[in-house]
Amino acid sequence: MTAAALQEHAHAPRHQAHPANLSVRAMAGLLGIFISAMMAGLNNRVGALGLADVRGALGFGLDDASWLTTFYAAGELIATPFATWFAITLSVRRFHLLMVSICAGIAALLPFVHDLNLLIGLRFLQGMSSGALIPVLMMAALKFLPPQIRLHGLALYAMTATFAPNLAMWLAGQWTDELFDWRWLYWQSIPLCVLAGVLVGWGLPHDKIQTRRFKEANWLGLAFGSAGLALLSIALDQGVRLDWFNSPLVTLSLVVGLTLFVIYLLTEWFHEAPFLKLQLLGRRNLWLGSSIFVLLLVTLVSGSQLPANYLGGIQGYRSFQTAPVGLLIALPQLVLGSMVAFLLYKKWVDARIVFVLGLSLIALACFSGAQLTAEWNRDQFLVTQLLQAFGQPMAIVSQLFLMTSVVHPNEGPYFSGTINTLRAFSSLIGGATIGQLLAVRSRFHSEMLLDRAAQASNWVAQSPDSTQLMNIVSQQSVVLSVADAYRVLGVLALLLIPLVLRLTYIPAPDLSATHPTPSPSSHG
Repeated sequence: MTAAALQEHAHAPRHQAHPANLSVRAMAGLLGIFISAMMAGLNNRVGALGLADVRGALGFGLDDASWLTTFYAAGELIATPFATWFAITLSVRRFHLLMVSICAGIAALLPFVHDLNLLIGLRFLQGMSSGALIPVLMMAALKFLPPQIRLHGLALYAMTATFAPNLAMWLAGQWTDELFDWRWLYWQSIPLCVLAGVLVGWGLPHDKIQTRRFKEANWLGLAFGSAGLALLSIALDQGVRLDWFNSPLVTLSLVVGLTLFVIYLLTEWFHEAPFLKLQLLGRRNLWLGSSIFVLLLVTLVSGSQLPANYLGGIQGYRSFQTAPVGLLIALPQLVLGSMVAFLLYKKWVDARIVFVLGLSLIALACFSGAQLTAEWNRDQFLVTQLLQAFGQPMAIVSQLFLMTSVVHPNEGPYFSGTINTLRAFSSLIGGATIGQLLAVRSRFHSEMLLDRAAQASNWVAQSPDSTQLMNIVSQQSVVLSVADAYRVLGVLALLLIPLVLRLTYIPAPDLSATHPTPSPSSHG
């Protein structure tokens, strides 16, 4: 290890073991937080997958209805940097119950709203309430779970990135193609909200509101940050549809959004009581790990969005028919995350090597997917998706271990806000990157195929009619563009490997020492 690495490791918070003496009620509360976080992930993805059915039922146009997903994403992104601060200030129990109540209440109303502007506003509020729940899960795992099970808690958090997006395909198919009732795209969150609320309400303590914190907060930063994040969400989510800088709206949103966001970061850096402690990024495993985390989540688009794009565009599959492809990744996550956590507890295991192996499997899955042809159906994705199923938890759980190991439990709220803001950003960046890549490569392949078809027509006695030719070109351009996207993401996964090896080595937690367990009621 280098001198710099040794110094960083010396100052890194050590995992001190302590008895896993959380009460049954506390564990029930944490389970409720996990359920609500999973609900939030499903609420986002299922709503996007079922948008076509919502448009058909309510008579909205494609362009107008696209703002439903944009404003939901904006609300989610706005909430993530500030959620843990409000959870500490209001108490985790009170804040959680408020958010799940808002989310469930809006979900109950949405199917009865036929005005697009009102529907967009409600989805924005629901995005904020849902987005606020995921950071609370990581904060609770870091603060309340003893080292003997903390990695398993982080594995549960990792499922918001590996399990929820892939399960969403199956759920969207159930509501639209099995029950034939699009309203369940929204109503599905209600029973999960109720269950999570009951568990949290019973399991977590009734703490008082810490009113003094309202006087100390960086309210100016919150104003700048919220506006900046909303504008950046609009630019990233609508950029492909509106052709980026050829659109005044996207250009203005990007410029003003970046300006306001930079001002927000500056206010956070110099404020005595920030929402996010940016100084934490001075640690190698956090600044380098954050960069890797964003790029890693972009690569994970290869496991959900690309198969869905191909099967929907070429084979005409609906969500229910595509669902088995997503379940190939989703279902193994129920056990693989904890298996990786169990492995990382072994003294002889280097989490960086596990991370590298995970990236290698993801890259191999991408290069396998790049072999697709117009004859592929969901059965041909079996190997690709299984490689993703094993690679994703190996990468994400190892990443979280390497990053959280240099974070003290009392710094958990700051880290949770930071990492979840990056997670929300990564979702938008990944969607925009893949959408733009598919659009550009599809146009390129269309032009090349048409050019070759024109040349070939001079040598054949009977060429296909123009309609048939355009159908063939359109189909092949989609196939080739998806294959290109697979190759790009595969190369990106390989490029992350040397960066991962630059992370500071962190040994497995020392479970032989003892340390008092933090009380779930101490949120300071």
